[in-house]
Order: sequence, then structure tokens, then C-alpha cells
Amino acid sequence: MSKSLIWAAAAEAATGLALLVVPSIVGQRLLGQELVVIAIPVARVAGIALIGLAVACWPGPPLPGMLTYGIVVALYLCYVGIFVGLAGFLLWPAVALHAFLSILLCRAWLANEDK
Repeated sequence: MSKSLIWAAAAEAATGLALLVVPSIVGQRLLGQELVVIAIPVARVAGIALIGLAVACWPGPPLPGMLTYGIVVALYLCYVGIFVGLAGFLLWPAVALHAFLSILLCRAWLANEDK
């Protein structure tokens, strides 16, 4: 594995974590504007995606990266729908789809472990 890929994965993970923890500050630093209202959950989903990308690019198989993304985004979207009160008509189908795909990825990972 190239050292540059490891550095890139670490940088993406750090950016993703920052988007999860302080999305408005990241928006201010990157775009010159604070993120408000609906942009904050979108930025957090982007942060989750960056962390999944970082995990997928880390040495080893990429499957854990997609599994990380699928599980965490399903949980976060549930949180947004239940506790934040943001829910369009596609929110719950998106949660169900990510949960279903995560189950399939878990099964694939377990099948790989048995070999």
C-alpha cells in the first residue's frame, strides 16, 4: 500500500470527523459561510461518507469502508428523523435501503471470513 494513499485516507478521515463534530465551522473555513439548518445534516452525511472512504482506502479490503458508511449513515438518518424532526418522504426508504445493504455487506464479510 502506498504511503500517499494512507496519508490521503487519514486526511479524509480527519475531514469527515470534523464534518461530523463541527460542520458549521468546517463550512465557514472551506466556503466562507456557516452551514445552517438543512446543510448541517447533509454535511454530516458527507462526513460519514468521507470516513467510509478513508476506511475503504486503508490497507486491507474495501468492504469494511462500505459497511462503515452503510451502518453509520442508516443510524444517523434514523436520528435525524426521530430526534431532529427532519423527514422527507424518502428518509425512511433511505434508512431501510442502507440497513438492507449493510446486512448484505455483513453477510458477504462473514462469508469471506469462513473461507
